Amino acid sequence: MLKSNSRLTVLQGRAGWLMRRPEDMDDATIVGWGDASDVARRLTGSWSLDRVIEGQATMRGVATFTALGEGRLAYREQGALALANGTIVQAEREYVFRGSDRGFKVFFREDPPRLFHEILLSASSGGALSGHARHLCRRDEYQSAYLFLPDGTFTIRHVVSGPSKDYTMSTTYTPLA
Repeated sequence: MLKSNSRLTVLQGRAGWLMRRPEDMDDATIVGWGDASDVARRLTGSWSLDRVIEGQATMRGVATFTALGEGRLAYREQGALALANGTIVQAEREYVFRGSDRGFKVFFREDPPRLFHEILLSASSGGALSGHARHLCRRDEYQSAYLFLPDGTFTIRHVVSGPSKDYTMSTTYTPLA
């Protein structure tokens, strides 16, 4: 929750109320995440993930970001994917994140790495950082949105459309203790 007046901005997060003066805030700085260049680094660690692939499946699992050096993070997710027909399968996925001054780039974990998309972050309503990207996978288009919330959680939403794919996938990440 964000409350603001001309002298003080108050953010309510999991750790309680955080206060900042307007002159200490910039367009892409959020309490808990820092500025856009800090976000990739702050992802290091383990996160619970809760995913919905609308009308098709749900997934619960764990995502881990591990430092690789040179501003890069290995991303690995593992979990139980429950298909709409009731079948449950174990699923996993890997990427490499690389921090930048204004956000981060996400690469497919291949040799050599191939760019999935670049996310440039900016301040958005409610005291969050957000960024968007577009990626073509042959003739299918991915519209991706990242939202980093003041409470330390974040979400990723992919809207995928084209001749081979048509779905919306939303994932919420919560830090594990």
